[in-house]
Amino acid sequence: MKLRPATPADGPALAEVHAAAFDEPWPAADISRFAADRGGFALAVEDEIGAVAGFILCRMMAGEAEVLTLAVRPAARRQGIARALLTAAMSLAEASATAMFLEVAADNPGAVALYEQAGFERVGRRAGYYGRAEAPSVDALVMRRALNS
Repeated sequence: MKLRPATPADGPALAEVHAAAFDEPWPAADISRFAADRGGFALAVEDEIGAVAGFILCRMMAGEAEVLTLAVRPAARRQGIARALLTAAMSLAEASATAMFLEVAADNPGAVALYEQAGFERVGRRAGYYGRAEAPSVDALVMRRALNS
């Protein structure tokens, strides 16, 4: 596993991973734009053949960091990729942020457990935040973790 900063050239590969991981994928242009925006950054993990297996997209503003998305290819899950990406993003954010926030689907127990194990706490709920193609919308759990503590 090789963790590295993502580059604009990675946009299509990141979008492919996102599409494999989520029902409502983000296009490469949006992922690249978020990463290039003020305060934005993305990290990627490559597998043994150099393909992107997962990535995290974050932004930092006004002393706070936010995880915009964290995606891992289904075939690469349960190998520590998400944990490595989250840990690296928190380390980068600590330089200028005092807290990190994220939203996670309430019906995603694996992701909720990952974030709770990393020290995130539930601080809110957004009703019907995530649309589902052929199912009712799902609430988002808003989670926060203090940095530099």
